[in-house]
Amino acid sequence: MTDVTGFSARGDVRPPYAMGGEKETLTAFLGYLREAVIAKAAGLSDEVGLTPGVPSGTSLLGLVKHLTRVEYNWFGWAYAGRGEQPLDDDEPPLPGETGGSLIAAYQEAIRASDETIAACDDLDRRGERSLRDGEPPSMRWILVHMIEETGRHAGHADILREQTDGATGR
Repeated sequence: MTDVTGFSARGDVRPPYAMGGEKETLTAFLGYLREAVIAKAAGLSDEVGLTPGVPSGTSLLGLVKHLTRVEYNWFGWAYAGRGEQPLDDDEPPLPGETGGSLIAAYQEAIRASDETIAACDDLDRRGERSLRDGEPPSMRWILVHMIEETGRHAGHADILREQTDGATGR
């Protein structure tokens, strides 16, 4: 199957060997996990990608939509102060949303998040607001949280993809 997003299913890819400072290391690992999620969702038909693989209703493309909104909420809404309110990150894919559109939206969210990260010259700097009670978190906290969040869902995506066509690897 041709993948219109430029990504296709891949085998095992090792984590990055980041040699920069803290910010470069954190962003390298976040980028690695983002690419893993995209690779797991790429190359599937919309029907397969949108079909829940577990009783809770989670699908590969549902994970992509969730991570898209989490990127926006933490980097855009909370840290940079963009938008009126955070997005519902539990909203499932809607009728008419496709694998191509959901992956493209995730890639756009990543691009916007990366701009916010690049503009931050102090990882201790707190954002504009918080998605939780209390003080807005620092960029460092958001980066670590997003590595944890994306890594957790990359693992889910590994299992869901293997269930669809047997593809394995990071």
